[in-house]
Amino acid sequence: MTDMLPLLLLTHPACAAHTPPPGHAERPERLAAVVDAIRDTYPELPWAEAPLATREQLARVHDDALIRQVLDTAVADGNVQLDPDTFLSPGAAEAALRAAGAGVAAVDAVMSGHARRVFCAVRPPGHHATRDTAMGFCFFDSIAVAAAHAMDAHGLERVAIVDFDVHHGNGTQAIFERDPRVVFCSSHQSPLYPETGHADERGIGNIYNAPLPPGTSSEGFRRAWSETLLPAIDAFAPQLLLISAGFDAHQRDPLAQLELEAVDYLWITGQLREISRRHCDGRIVSMLEGGYDLQALAESAAAHAGALVADGASW
Repeated sequence: MTDMLPLLLLTHPACAAHTPPPGHAERPERLAAVVDAIRDTYPELPWAEAPLATREQLARVHDDALIRQVLDTAVADGNVQLDPDTFLSPGAAEAALRAAGAGVAAVDAVMSGHARRVFCAVRPPGHHATRDTAMGFCFFDSIAVAAAHAMDAHGLERVAIVDFDVHHGNGTQAIFERDPRVVFCSSHQSPLYPETGHADERGIGNIYNAPLPPGTSSEGFRRAWSETLLPAIDAFAPQLLLISAGFDAHQRDPLAQLELEAVDYLWITGQLREISRRHCDGRIVSMLEGGYDLQALAESAAAHAGALVADGASW
């Protein structure tokens, strides 16, 4: 038996082939920034190509009408607009399938013992996509596809989804807010798109939201996690921890007004890593969500990867 990889990285060239209109924030250069930063900082880490998700895997969390809209709409050139922010391009369908497929493969890798943790460097992001609607740059909710696969294919009964993207993961929350096998914990700026994620949104007691006002700094972010969200995850004792890793709460990001720095992503990832060690043998699957300043995105993703691969104390 081969040794378990401490961290496996998944990506695919097709994820860079989705091209929204010029000037769109969710651009292919985002992925290059993340991949290059991690390769440069940790050249020894192994990479693998993300497979295609199947329609059956998508159908665990999405209606057939949405699957057909994304995969079967003819886009000869240019873009087909689905909402004010979300555009199908000729490469969108495969990119979305590779992103969701990365989550499925990552779950298989950690559940089989091939890797302790996996980071999926993929785009488009996914956490705004609801069961029946593509929105907010997102076509399929890749982290939800991964969670459903963990439960249906691997029989897990307690999966924690953690979301520190600056925008609330409304799609993920909506998909699982009545599923007692899933706890969803999110910090995000409020008010801000998509105007969900209020503290009183609790699902069946499995939803924990920590809305942060514009201008919140590292101190407020860390307090929300330390006092509310991390204890909720710890109490749930997950068998697998999934992360929607958006880096747009960074102070440089143009789409929001929080004041985090790369070291804050190092810190939160270290905290989550320690919880995973206590409850699920260190198993973590992390998936790239937002982050729209290329420098901040690169630095933050590299910090996140560094904390995922580490086995020492938290920062």
